[in-house]
Amino acid sequence: MGIKQSRGPGYLGNKNLKPAGVKIEFTQEQVEEYLKCAKDPIYFAKKYVKVVTLDKGVTNFNLYPYQERLVHSLCSNRFVIGKMGRQSGKTTTVGCCYLLHRILFNQNMSVAILANKLNTARDILGRIREAYEHLPWWLQQGIVEWNKGSIQLENGSKILAAATSSSAIRGGSYNCIFLDEFAFVPTTVAEEFFSSVYPTITAGQSTQMIIISTPRGLNMYYQLWKAATSRQSEYVPFEVHWTEVPQYPGGPLRDEEWKAQQIKNTSERQFDAEFNCSFIGSANTLIDAEKLNVLTYGKPKQKNNEGLLIYQDGIKGEEDKNIPEHSYFITVDVARGQGGDNSAFVVFDITTMPYRIVARFKSNAVSPLLLPSYIRAVGKKYNSAHVLVEINDIGSQVADILHYDLEYENLIKSAFKGHKGQTITESGMGAKRVQLGVRTTVPVKKLGCAVLKNLIEQDKLIVEDPDTIDELTTFVADGQSFSADDGHTDDLVMCLVLFSWATRQDFFEALTNKDVRIEMFDKDIEKIESEILPLLYEDGQQATSEWDGEDRWFVKDNDHFKQFGNQYWLF
Repeated sequence: MGIKQSRGPGYLGNKNLKPAGVKIEFTQEQVEEYLKCAKDPIYFAKKYVKVVTLDKGVTNFNLYPYQERLVHSLCSNRFVIGKMGRQSGKTTTVGCCYLLHRILFNQNMSVAILANKLNTARDILGRIREAYEHLPWWLQQGIVEWNKGSIQLENGSKILAAATSSSAIRGGSYNCIFLDEFAFVPTTVAEEFFSSVYPTITAGQSTQMIIISTPRGLNMYYQLWKAATSRQSEYVPFEVHWTEVPQYPGGPLRDEEWKAQQIKNTSERQFDAEFNCSFIGSANTLIDAEKLNVLTYGKPKQKNNEGLLIYQDGIKGEEDKNIPEHSYFITVDVARGQGGDNSAFVVFDITTMPYRIVARFKSNAVSPLLLPSYIRAVGKKYNSAHVLVEINDIGSQVADILHYDLEYENLIKSAFKGHKGQTITESGMGAKRVQLGVRTTVPVKKLGCAVLKNLIEQDKLIVEDPDTIDELTTFVADGQSFSADDGHTDDLVMCLVLFSWATRQDFFEALTNKDVRIEMFDKDIEKIESEILPLLYEDGQQATSEWDGEDRWFVKDNDHFKQFGNQYWLF
């Protein structure tokens, strides 16, 4: 037998809302039901929450398995970040099940719903209000305030809806903040929000932050997700695959036929972003977005307040244990140390390929006069690593101090050698304009960017530093070159660009006994050999082909060249 209820005139004439001060006489059955609902938000949602659907109008909220898992995750963790596709019911699950349950069955619970747009946040609150109106009076709390932007209940709980901004909830005290579609909040706004609001959340012992979104590029939401999945933060990641979501309420799960239809009506790229939840970055990033997606954050074993992070200590080598001494290479990008751009340097282990970042330094507070001391100290720690300093601006002063004042021996020089342009030199013999360090000219940056792209995308350079990865996600095309996107920096990335340029120098090949081009393209060469070779003469006879170790193939006993792209082939 169902539980009967009686209703009075209602709040402001709305018979679906119980006014404050109205006393309810509970039956034994109602008490038991109330206790069940208070204990289990999923039971509460399935039995008493109603939602509006396009097909059936007002209907019971029958949660799907993945929605129940989401609620369990929200109940068990303070910090949750969800990656869910469109039409997955993510907002309804968080709002009409979890948040509604919290304000009903907890005293003085303050909740903030923030979205990329004010109307979106108010729409979420509107769904909660509608679900609230369909609750029986004996489950409701009396209404104190009820409008489009906020509601307040008699038990002291309240919900505010606002657009995500640094000032949206400034000065307020909230137990739970729900950030909806956070990937669609502009990066500058997102960063300002976290810097101003996040400290108030972490100050509490039970306060909660919920971030739910469909991915949209490689932005702050992407960074938070990567940190969560690599366990570099307290956030617990929650993900739903598009095949778990029914095509319509009560219908079958989505299948490949449905996927093909969606792609046909839109595009594969759009499907990947909206349903497959791929972090499709800007098409203009230097590194392919798919590669950026799989880069993982490492955890430094040591760090200091000045901006130095160490991932691996220098390996000195031990003959009795058959451990060879490792070789290291440092590149330096210098800023003026006036609170603007960062001075940065990166330490690479170049002993074997793939090369690896083992330490990095980044600071906008260290003076160029002090930076050489940092470089020297770290360089000594890594077996007197070779150091290449960018000297476009104040960097020349850093290089001079390293060389003349601190007498650092392994400081790299460069020179202009005719048509070869700027090259690394040891003696400077036969060269003009020998300089301590390298000047980042257009050719240097162009070559460095091209080689860096290949090194990372072919797993020849291991990058696990979070700040460096974050900079790579915003290192985008700028005319004929690449630079940091608006509102971002590229100091660490430019260290990688300088290193990549250096790997194409004869000096580097002699230092490592490796030709980077051969190391990078050996697999491609094998593939070409297996798919295309042996070549045929024009008369149909086979020709013997060999790789000359440089930039072309040649065929013995034949002198007829034919060009394919940038390669020359002999027929």
